[in-house]
Amino acid sequence: MNKMIPKTTQKQNKRNKFDIIVVGAGHAGCEAALAASRMGSKVLLLTINVERVACMPCNPSVGGIGKGHLVREIDALGGQIGKNTDASMLQIKVLNKSKGPAVQALRAQTDKRLYEDNMKQALKDQGNISLMEAVVSEVCVENEMAVGVKTEAGGTYFAMVIVVTAGTFLNGKVIIGDVSLSAGRMGEFPAKDLSLSFVRMGLGLERLQTATPPRADWRTIDLSKMKIQPGDDEELSFSYESTKTLRGQIPCYLTYTNEQTHKILKKFLHLSPIKTGMVKSQGPRNCPSIDRKVMNFPEKKRHPVFIEPEGRNTVEAYLQGLTSALPVRAQLEVVRATPGLERAEIMRPGYAVEYDFVFPTQLKPTLETKAVKGLFMAGQVIGTTGYEEAAALGLMAGINAALKVKNKTPLILDRSEAYIGVLIDDLVTKELSEPYRMYTSMAEYRLLLRSDNADLRLSHIGHKLGLISDERMKRVEAKRRGIQNELNGIRNTMVFPGKNINDALLEIGSTPIQTPIPLSNLLRRPEVKYEYLEKLCSEKFVCRREGGRASNEIRKHVEMEIKYEGYVRRQMDQIERHRRAEEKLIPDDINYHELSGLSFRARTQLAKVRPRSLGQASRVSGISPADVAALMIYLEQRARRDKKA
Repeated sequence: MNKMIPKTTQKQNKRNKFDIIVVGAGHAGCEAALAASRMGSKVLLLTINVERVACMPCNPSVGGIGKGHLVREIDALGGQIGKNTDASMLQIKVLNKSKGPAVQALRAQTDKRLYEDNMKQALKDQGNISLMEAVVSEVCVENEMAVGVKTEAGGTYFAMVIVVTAGTFLNGKVIIGDVSLSAGRMGEFPAKDLSLSFVRMGLGLERLQTATPPRADWRTIDLSKMKIQPGDDEELSFSYESTKTLRGQIPCYLTYTNEQTHKILKKFLHLSPIKTGMVKSQGPRNCPSIDRKVMNFPEKKRHPVFIEPEGRNTVEAYLQGLTSALPVRAQLEVVRATPGLERAEIMRPGYAVEYDFVFPTQLKPTLETKAVKGLFMAGQVIGTTGYEEAAALGLMAGINAALKVKNKTPLILDRSEAYIGVLIDDLVTKELSEPYRMYTSMAEYRLLLRSDNADLRLSHIGHKLGLISDERMKRVEAKRRGIQNELNGIRNTMVFPGKNINDALLEIGSTPIQTPIPLSNLLRRPEVKYEYLEKLCSEKFVCRREGGRASNEIRKHVEMEIKYEGYVRRQMDQIERHRRAEEKLIPDDINYHELSGLSFRARTQLAKVRPRSLGQASRVSGISPADVAALMIYLEQRARRDKKA
């Protein structure tokens, strides 16, 4: 470590030396600091405002389709967001219940102040994390290696590895109507000089934009004109370690914009920052402002608006669906034209924020920059949107930072292993034109990457890293054995034809059986649910099963495995083909511009991204199957030449 620190500053900065410095204490920064510290590293966590650790400046909710999968994977690896959500949630539910298990996911509404407090407590309880308030102005680099950071107040801190999780603060600008303020979020300073530091390193930056809706006073909302949206009654949690049951859930409410809302919006559209040019950058396509909705979908007569609580001890209501950066007076008119909000008082206006981000194709799959060794990045600073994506990237950056400190092999999750693997592979491989948001449709193996089996897929990795306890790992293995035992029992139990069983099958609209069949064959039928097997195996009927009743968790796993067995087998075959392509590594010294068999665009793109394998090369934007074939031929020819040499 001493070789990395300038000799002139070694003596006077002994107390300023750390293994890892994390810049930014949002969801990415907290996960990075906690993971690295739990793996034995001494961590300095720098943030612009220590009162806003793990802040939820937008929707105070966690999870959703794709996002909920990420949270469960983070928890399975030993991260914090799942535990923190369970300890601060106001309501929780399963989304997409009527659809297949691959796209079902948890979503919770949280008390955002309690969430922040719980995360600060987690950081405090982790002994080797120093939390400090500072605005970082520069990452110090020597010999193409990150060695420390400088702050605007004149402080200098040194470390073996730097993790930047700057969120929306890089040269951030908040916009409301024709008013523009330098800020990373409303009321908080931006990091102006850090962008210049990255440019000096040779990193490419561009601008992105996100926005948030106004908050209204609950006491001024007429809930009688809205449809209640309660949480689920069953015991649900994000963390596999949570034992606390949520009591006294607070419901959300649903209303819709109408023609009057849209009429008023159209009246003020000329003042929208999108129209005036105050906002020039691209925002999330799948979460547009109400301004964009009216402009892009003029045929739509209404849009949903969810009224969501922000905490138990606040009267602030989050108006999801009314995101806007119109002038405040215009926002108020739009809100009051919506049913149930006719007398609403805005407590905080909506606003847009523009910020610099670093093109993620400049990162390795470990999240370390290619240009500067020891510099990692995670979260919105590399083009994502959402707390969940940020937390996932922060966890992986923290893990790989700690492994680098120990000079150990980095952790790279494959697309077939985790949504986290899909997230990182997409970011470092594909061109980004808007903030990246995770959806289940982005995972080609989503039937295997379900929300319910994240612990079975990933806990062994977290355990090996020291992030999962021995006791927790024993519970995971016991669950795995329980599932296998139940599967064996169902597959080995025969059902014999007879009047009682066939009458019972007819009752549920199923076809009677004519010959003995395994119980698993019955469960494979769409109309036969798991609980129905117990009826068939009661004393009244013919089949008999040994062993006690499996837990609800195991029963759900087994039912999914049986019903989707054919699809699972097909995806496993696809994964095997995918794995063979991923195992064909591309040498670091390859000069793509010399490969005449590649198209010009392919040579340019591959030289920029520098994929690590043939599989990753096939996913780079602009690469055709013909380019992949040409690259494969070149790699085979080179391997033969190297073998002869």
